[in-house]
Amino acid sequence: MDSREYAFEGATPNIHGYAHVSREATLVGDVTVGPNANVWPGVVLRGDVAPVEVGRESAIGDGAIVHASTVGEKVMVGHGAVLNDAAVKDGALVGFNSTVSDATIGEGSIVAMGTVVPPGYEVPAESFVRGSPATVTPLSETTIDPNEVFEAFSSGDYANLAARHEDLFE
Repeated sequence: MDSREYAFEGATPNIHGYAHVSREATLVGDVTVGPNANVWPGVVLRGDVAPVEVGRESAIGDGAIVHASTVGEKVMVGHGAVLNDAAVKDGALVGFNSTVSDATIGEGSIVAMGTVVPPGYEVPAESFVRGSPATVTPLSETTIDPNEVFEAFSSGDYANLAARHEDLFE
């Protein structure tokens, strides 16, 4: 076990062989990181009071904190974001420095940078979420092209970038 992977009450982090987890990330307890996911420097994945799951091809950006939360497949979690007791469904994007606490972000949704999603929110699929506290608008009612946004922040591109870092990831 790496020096930044810690057991908690018998549970130890489980990292898929094809995942990229920075040596500068901290994983505690019941944490699962799926194939082709990437976890960048300064990230904390803390699975002590409940599991943390990071799905296939998801990216957890530098300095993000994920506690007792589930991150689906092909999800982008931006730098400095905080997820606490949250569920982020497949294909969603949580922007830089956003906070999602005791809430669900629906599939294919976009949470803007700096947004605060307070407890109890159930964001529908394909929504745009912004502000503090958050307001929710269906993506179809915005001028945002979700394909363009997801292409710009593609987790596949992050996985390729992670693979090119020879010393940062194990």
